Amino acid sequence: MITFEGVTKRYPDGTVALDDVSLEAPTGQITVFVGTSGGGKTTALRTINRMVEPTGGRVLIDGEDVRDRQPAQLRRGIGYVIQHAGLFPHRTIEDNIATVPYLLRQSKKEARARAHELMERVGLDAGMAKRYPFQLSGGQQQRVGVARALAADPPIMLMDEPFSAVDPVVRAELQAEFLRLQAELHKTIVFVTHDIDEAIKLGDNIAVFQTGGKLVQFDSPENLLAHPSSEFVADFIGQNRGIRSLSFAPTSELTLRDDLIRPVGGELGDTTGLDWVLVVDEARHPLGWVRPGDVSGPLSDAELTAVGPTFEVGTASVRDALDTAVLSRAGLAVGVDESGAVVGVAEGTDLLSVQTHGHDHHGHKSAAAKAADAEADALDSDARPEPADEPAPDEPAPDEPAPDEPAPAEPAPDEPAPDEPAPDEPAPAEPAPDEPAPADSGGKDA
Repeated sequence: MITFEGVTKRYPDGTVALDDVSLEAPTGQITVFVGTSGGGKTTALRTINRMVEPTGGRVLIDGEDVRDRQPAQLRRGIGYVIQHAGLFPHRTIEDNIATVPYLLRQSKKEARARAHELMERVGLDAGMAKRYPFQLSGGQQQRVGVARALAADPPIMLMDEPFSAVDPVVRAELQAEFLRLQAELHKTIVFVTHDIDEAIKLGDNIAVFQTGGKLVQFDSPENLLAHPSSEFVADFIGQNRGIRSLSFAPTSELTLRDDLIRPVGGELGDTTGLDWVLVVDEARHPLGWVRPGDVSGPLSDAELTAVGPTFEVGTASVRDALDTAVLSRAGLAVGVDESGAVVGVAEGTDLLSVQTHGHDHHGHKSAAAKAADAEADALDSDARPEPADEPAPDEPAPDEPAPDEPAPAEPAPDEPAPDEPAPDEPAPAEPAPDEPAPADSGGKDA
């Protein structure tokens, strides 16, 4: 558990970046810091690994004050992922991922084996191991950054807007991959974002920061949507928080209709009161919609209107189901099982009447359920990309007095790394720096 006890950060000119912040980020959960620019989100995150030293209060990890440990030692147990990956441009992908294992004196063979294992885990092809960062797309570089942060299997991960620099389609894919990994690994994660939708999608707990470093609400996503603590929080969430709350309602409890379903080749039968009929094949896979008045005789798949997207019953949320209803020509949501067979059909009015409940014992969706929702969102985003409006980056804070030692983008010890074997092949003809990639800018929330 990560605990903030009255943490304050005040700069010499009087600017307050954090104002008496107290919260607990539970072990094995994702805690998201969200808020306006200048709210202190990034500053708060960096107090955890001592890249920023508070001027008041303290930060504890499992009851131990972080100031009781040397920064280099502390950072080796904390994974750190930033917005632009911060990869070493002169190292191959496998050696970028193996950075921390090298620092921990692992052999070249062990470190690279771990790198290859993590490449597979984050969805990178093994053939990319010998490539260099400039040869990868932005989304691929972010996956490398996540793999590098996981290389030493740290119990804690700090993620500072890791997905904000990529387009919406790639962002949805990375979010889905991130939640899938968390469902397997159960890390304690602190995640910074400007995007309230990303916070709701990823977070088990959400801390809302206001300009001046004030923590104005710390709550579960469900409670944040249902009970904003102030007008500022309500305005920040937006007017559609009721629709957002449907993200936490399970489709497993929906009452689905079966009377609209007909087999291909069969007769329409009694269609009293039905505007549309869903035609399915022998395995109950959906083929399309048809209006009863448009056909006579046996149903043929040649005269059908496309079904559109479907939702998986039990894993998708009611918001996902409502989205499929809105996109459907028939205005109905088709629920399927994991094999794609139709379970039943839901009307939009039924979906809107659902109460948000049915979560795990923490009052949250489970990590597995969030991962399933995110995967569905990623597929949906791939089919229907939105304009690439990126969140604006935080404005830099006043210059902070330089710490006693540099704070690189990737946690680095005070002593030099062990002799690292040179890559097996030379870097392509791109200027290779003589020293590691530049550190993260260290800019704070103003």
